[in-house]
Amino acid sequence: MSTPKGSGRKKQTPKSTGPRVPGPAEILAAAQTAVEAAQSAAGQALESAQLTAGHAFDAAVRLPPASAQLAAQLPDLIENLTMAIDRLNSTIDRLDRTLALADPAFAAYDRLLPRLEAMIALGEDVLGRLARLPGVAMLGKVTGFGGRRPGEEEPPPEPPKRRR
Repeated sequence: MSTPKGSGRKKQTPKSTGPRVPGPAEILAAAQTAVEAAQSAAGQALESAQLTAGHAFDAAVRLPPASAQLAAQLPDLIENLTMAIDRLNSTIDRLDRTLALADPAFAAYDRLLPRLEAMIALGEDVLGRLARLPGVAMLGKVTGFGGRRPGEEEPPPEPPKRRR
């Protein structure tokens, strides 16, 4: 740690009161430095441009003809893709409007289906209980409604039993 009044302290010089004006030699040196920097930057830009052009030429020379054709067709492909996306969006909008119109019908079906299922179950229950009543089979044979469905043929009569 150093002491505040050590031998390493520098004497303060009085500051000038006005702004410092550079002399002609300093202005000339700064201008020459700026010219050299501009020339260096221009040279680097020229080298970079030549290198880029060389790479582009090499790539164009080495590019297969099929790839060149594909690259030429790319704008048309992009345009066709945008048209297809527009058609898809309009189709989705139409489907959305159609589903919005059909929504009340779907709601009615949802309310109606459980009732229909209950009625079918009740009908099957009634037919099952009627089939268990004695004499219903005989009544069916007499009336011709022996449990056959329309379009079904009558089963062949049973062969007579032989006695031994």
